[in-house]
Amino acid sequence: MVVPTAEIRQEFPALERREAGQPVAYFDGPGGTQVPRRTAAAVRDYLLDHNANAGWAFPTSAETDAVVERGRRALADFLGAEPREIVFGANMTTLTFHLSRALGRTMEPGDEIVVTELDHHANIAPWRALEEEVGATVRSVPFDPESGRLEWDALNGAIGDRTRLVAVGLASNALGTVNDVRRAADAADEAGALLFVDAVHAAPHLPLDVDALGCDFLACSAYKFYGPHVGVLYGRERHLGELDVPPFEPAPDAVPDRVETGTANFEGIAGAAAAVEFLASLAGGEGGDRRRRLRTVLEELEDRGRDLFRVLWEGLRAIDGVRRYGPPPGEARTPTVSFSVEGVSPRDVAARLAERGVFVSHGDFYAPGVLRRLGVGGAGLVRAGCACYTSSREVRRLVDGVASIAES
Repeated sequence: MVVPTAEIRQEFPALERREAGQPVAYFDGPGGTQVPRRTAAAVRDYLLDHNANAGWAFPTSAETDAVVERGRRALADFLGAEPREIVFGANMTTLTFHLSRALGRTMEPGDEIVVTELDHHANIAPWRALEEEVGATVRSVPFDPESGRLEWDALNGAIGDRTRLVAVGLASNALGTVNDVRRAADAADEAGALLFVDAVHAAPHLPLDVDALGCDFLACSAYKFYGPHVGVLYGRERHLGELDVPPFEPAPDAVPDRVETGTANFEGIAGAAAAVEFLASLAGGEGGDRRRRLRTVLEELEDRGRDLFRVLWEGLRAIDGVRRYGPPPGEARTPTVSFSVEGVSPRDVAARLAERGVFVSHGDFYAPGVLRRLGVGGAGLVRAGCACYTSSREVRRLVDGVASIAES
């Protein structure tokens, strides 16, 4: 049994903030969630009581080594991986560029990479860079603008004998669409290609299992699931050992250290582990099988998010002049919706909602290909996403705020 939303909300000091005399309702989670006390305490504790570089023979250095190891174990439980398959870095974007360069050094002119128009640009630009760097060919798979879903026939047609990598998002940060990654994995595997998955938007909403997904690599960022700004890359152990990463002679050459360059963000790793433990704790109590508790919690949060999203989607549907994008309730998706208000710019919608203490994001969300496919102009869309701390009352406040703006 997962603890009630009201109890979860007590763990987030940010929810005590008031704007225009009202408590703030944060719907900006797709761009970065708020953090619970446990996350902040772990960062503070590391910096004030354990701060050192790694690998030396004195207590705080040994404690730093232990922080990294705890971080790997926590993220391994979060993703269904092994600790030695967890790499830390600045963020998903930086890690993906690092990975693309390493994989690119094994490619030849004419080798092919498949990406999708539904993805965040961080899962497109690193692979596009290999067109110029190694002469690779990048094939882009469209999505249906009406349904917000990938065109699977096009994806199957894009994968061929020269395909070396398929890059796909588990969930669209712009539309909330959840993709059938296992289907993409089977197609990639049949062609002898690797599969890279961007799980940044999916991570706070869905239980993740790298084996079930069938991916070779997967990346996410802790600040999207109640942690600090640190990125996480999963890679199958044999792939991490074979990556052609830049040699740095004094550094370890063992997996996963060989993929991490320079001094790590140790406080960020401590916070990321705390964020995972926070999620696990929502199953009630501490201890036990953390992996099992995480699955229980994320499955329950997925159900709660589905209920909140239905109210949000239907509430916006009832407002004249509001257009919603992406799959409707009942389909595979996250509780994130992008929408527009006729005659009002997305920025003005966000600013006017902020005056009511409702925080939403606006723009292209680093997914310009999605907006082009939708035929949306440069101003972008408004985006609202539910998180573990979102209440039904906050959803009603958002809908009422949009209705007021549309009617004015």
